[in-house]
Amino acid sequence: MPINSFEDYPMTWKPTINREDRPIYQALAKQLEYDIIEGRLVPGTKLPPQRELADYLEVNLSTISKAFKVSELKGLVSATIGSGTYVSYDAISNAYLLAEEKPKHLIEMGAILPDRVSYGPLFDLLQSMLQESDCARWFGYSRPGDAIWQKDAGVKLLKFAGFETTREHILLATGGQNAITATLASLCQHGDRIGVDHHTYPGLKTAAAMLGIQLVPIRSESDEMSPEALLYACKNENIKGLYIIPDYQNPMTYTMSVETRKAIAEIAVKYNLFIIEDGAYHLIQEKVLPAVATYAPEHTIYIASLSKSMAPGLRLAYVAVPLKYLDSTRKALYNLNISVSPLLAELASRVIVSNQFENIVAFHKEETKARNQLVNQYLGKENCLGEETGIFHWLHLPHQYTGDQFEQLAAAQGVQVYSGGRFAVGNVAPANAVRVGICAPETREELEKALIILRKIIEM
Repeated sequence: MPINSFEDYPMTWKPTINREDRPIYQALAKQLEYDIIEGRLVPGTKLPPQRELADYLEVNLSTISKAFKVSELKGLVSATIGSGTYVSYDAISNAYLLAEEKPKHLIEMGAILPDRVSYGPLFDLLQSMLQESDCARWFGYSRPGDAIWQKDAGVKLLKFAGFETTREHILLATGGQNAITATLASLCQHGDRIGVDHHTYPGLKTAAAMLGIQLVPIRSESDEMSPEALLYACKNENIKGLYIIPDYQNPMTYTMSVETRKAIAEIAVKYNLFIIEDGAYHLIQEKVLPAVATYAPEHTIYIASLSKSMAPGLRLAYVAVPLKYLDSTRKALYNLNISVSPLLAELASRVIVSNQFENIVAFHKEETKARNQLVNQYLGKENCLGEETGIFHWLHLPHQYTGDQFEQLAAAQGVQVYSGGRFAVGNVAPANAVRVGICAPETREELEKALIILRKIIEM
């Protein structure tokens, strides 16, 4: 025990270490993880200062720093300059939202899925493709130069979404998640930091954790990311890039104003940030605003996936990449995929160039509007945030519930929703809310049944 005894000294965490376990910093990081999982350290707990902990354990300060760094890269703790290190609020939340099996006896409203009634044109086109004499070519590997016209289809899709580019900038990925992971792998090193909304897409969180990338939450103002807070992060948090969903942000449903888009683009150019702009919901917006990439084209990787606007089973995304990032991103996609599915790429591209995709998007919007009328009827608009073409809502809860409690109660009564804790980043306190996917139920009747259950829980 050091000269200054810690027997009666208040410390939020008093670990014990076996000095035969080497390296000590890894053993300490493992104990920290174990204590978080076991509930000995609850989310939001401020850990002892590093010097204090080093004195308590009689180890070098560098040992504590390394242990905290390992834990931070795992997403277990979050350090704030001038404030200290805290157990992350999302340290033990499950960010893998899509279960291995469809929940039995549960109405699915956790996952974000488009409705199924709009798939008819895809079925018809696929059946006609498989009748072609040379259809076997779609069951082998494809090469990047095999179908240049498919990149032209990507250019057309992005133009429909309000962003103009050329085929030289287009890469194909196996869905939006695949594109995000490849982009992070190509542009970031282990330990790099990127800015994100304080509640963000869980797929980004899992990809960042896998690659050892730290997510820095950026404060909101007027329900959208604050340019002033981003500027602060550039100056003080050593961020290298930014991930945004400016159109119908997941999970908070805000749509970024044109003024904020311009301000964020200006900051990215000034501080040489890369921007990953996730356009998953851009196409289903009632009013299409210019992409952030329009204002910072040399700094922005724009990802237009088809899972929310057409069908998740297409597993395809068109990625517009600035020339300076093109080679590294192409190599990352190759290492992850070798190639996209030639069959699905051909199907998606034919749907786009034939203008059928516009009909599919229109069908989706029509069905979504009808479902949103049911949502407004049972949950109202005041606390259930979302637009009439939005395929999910952000339901703020009465004070008697936390998001986790409400998720558990809903599941017990037959409805799957996801709490704010699954989306919170770092030491940000989770919003007292749940995300509700309104198009995941297979029918409007099933949706209505689920909404009745949710309203009863709210009124309890």
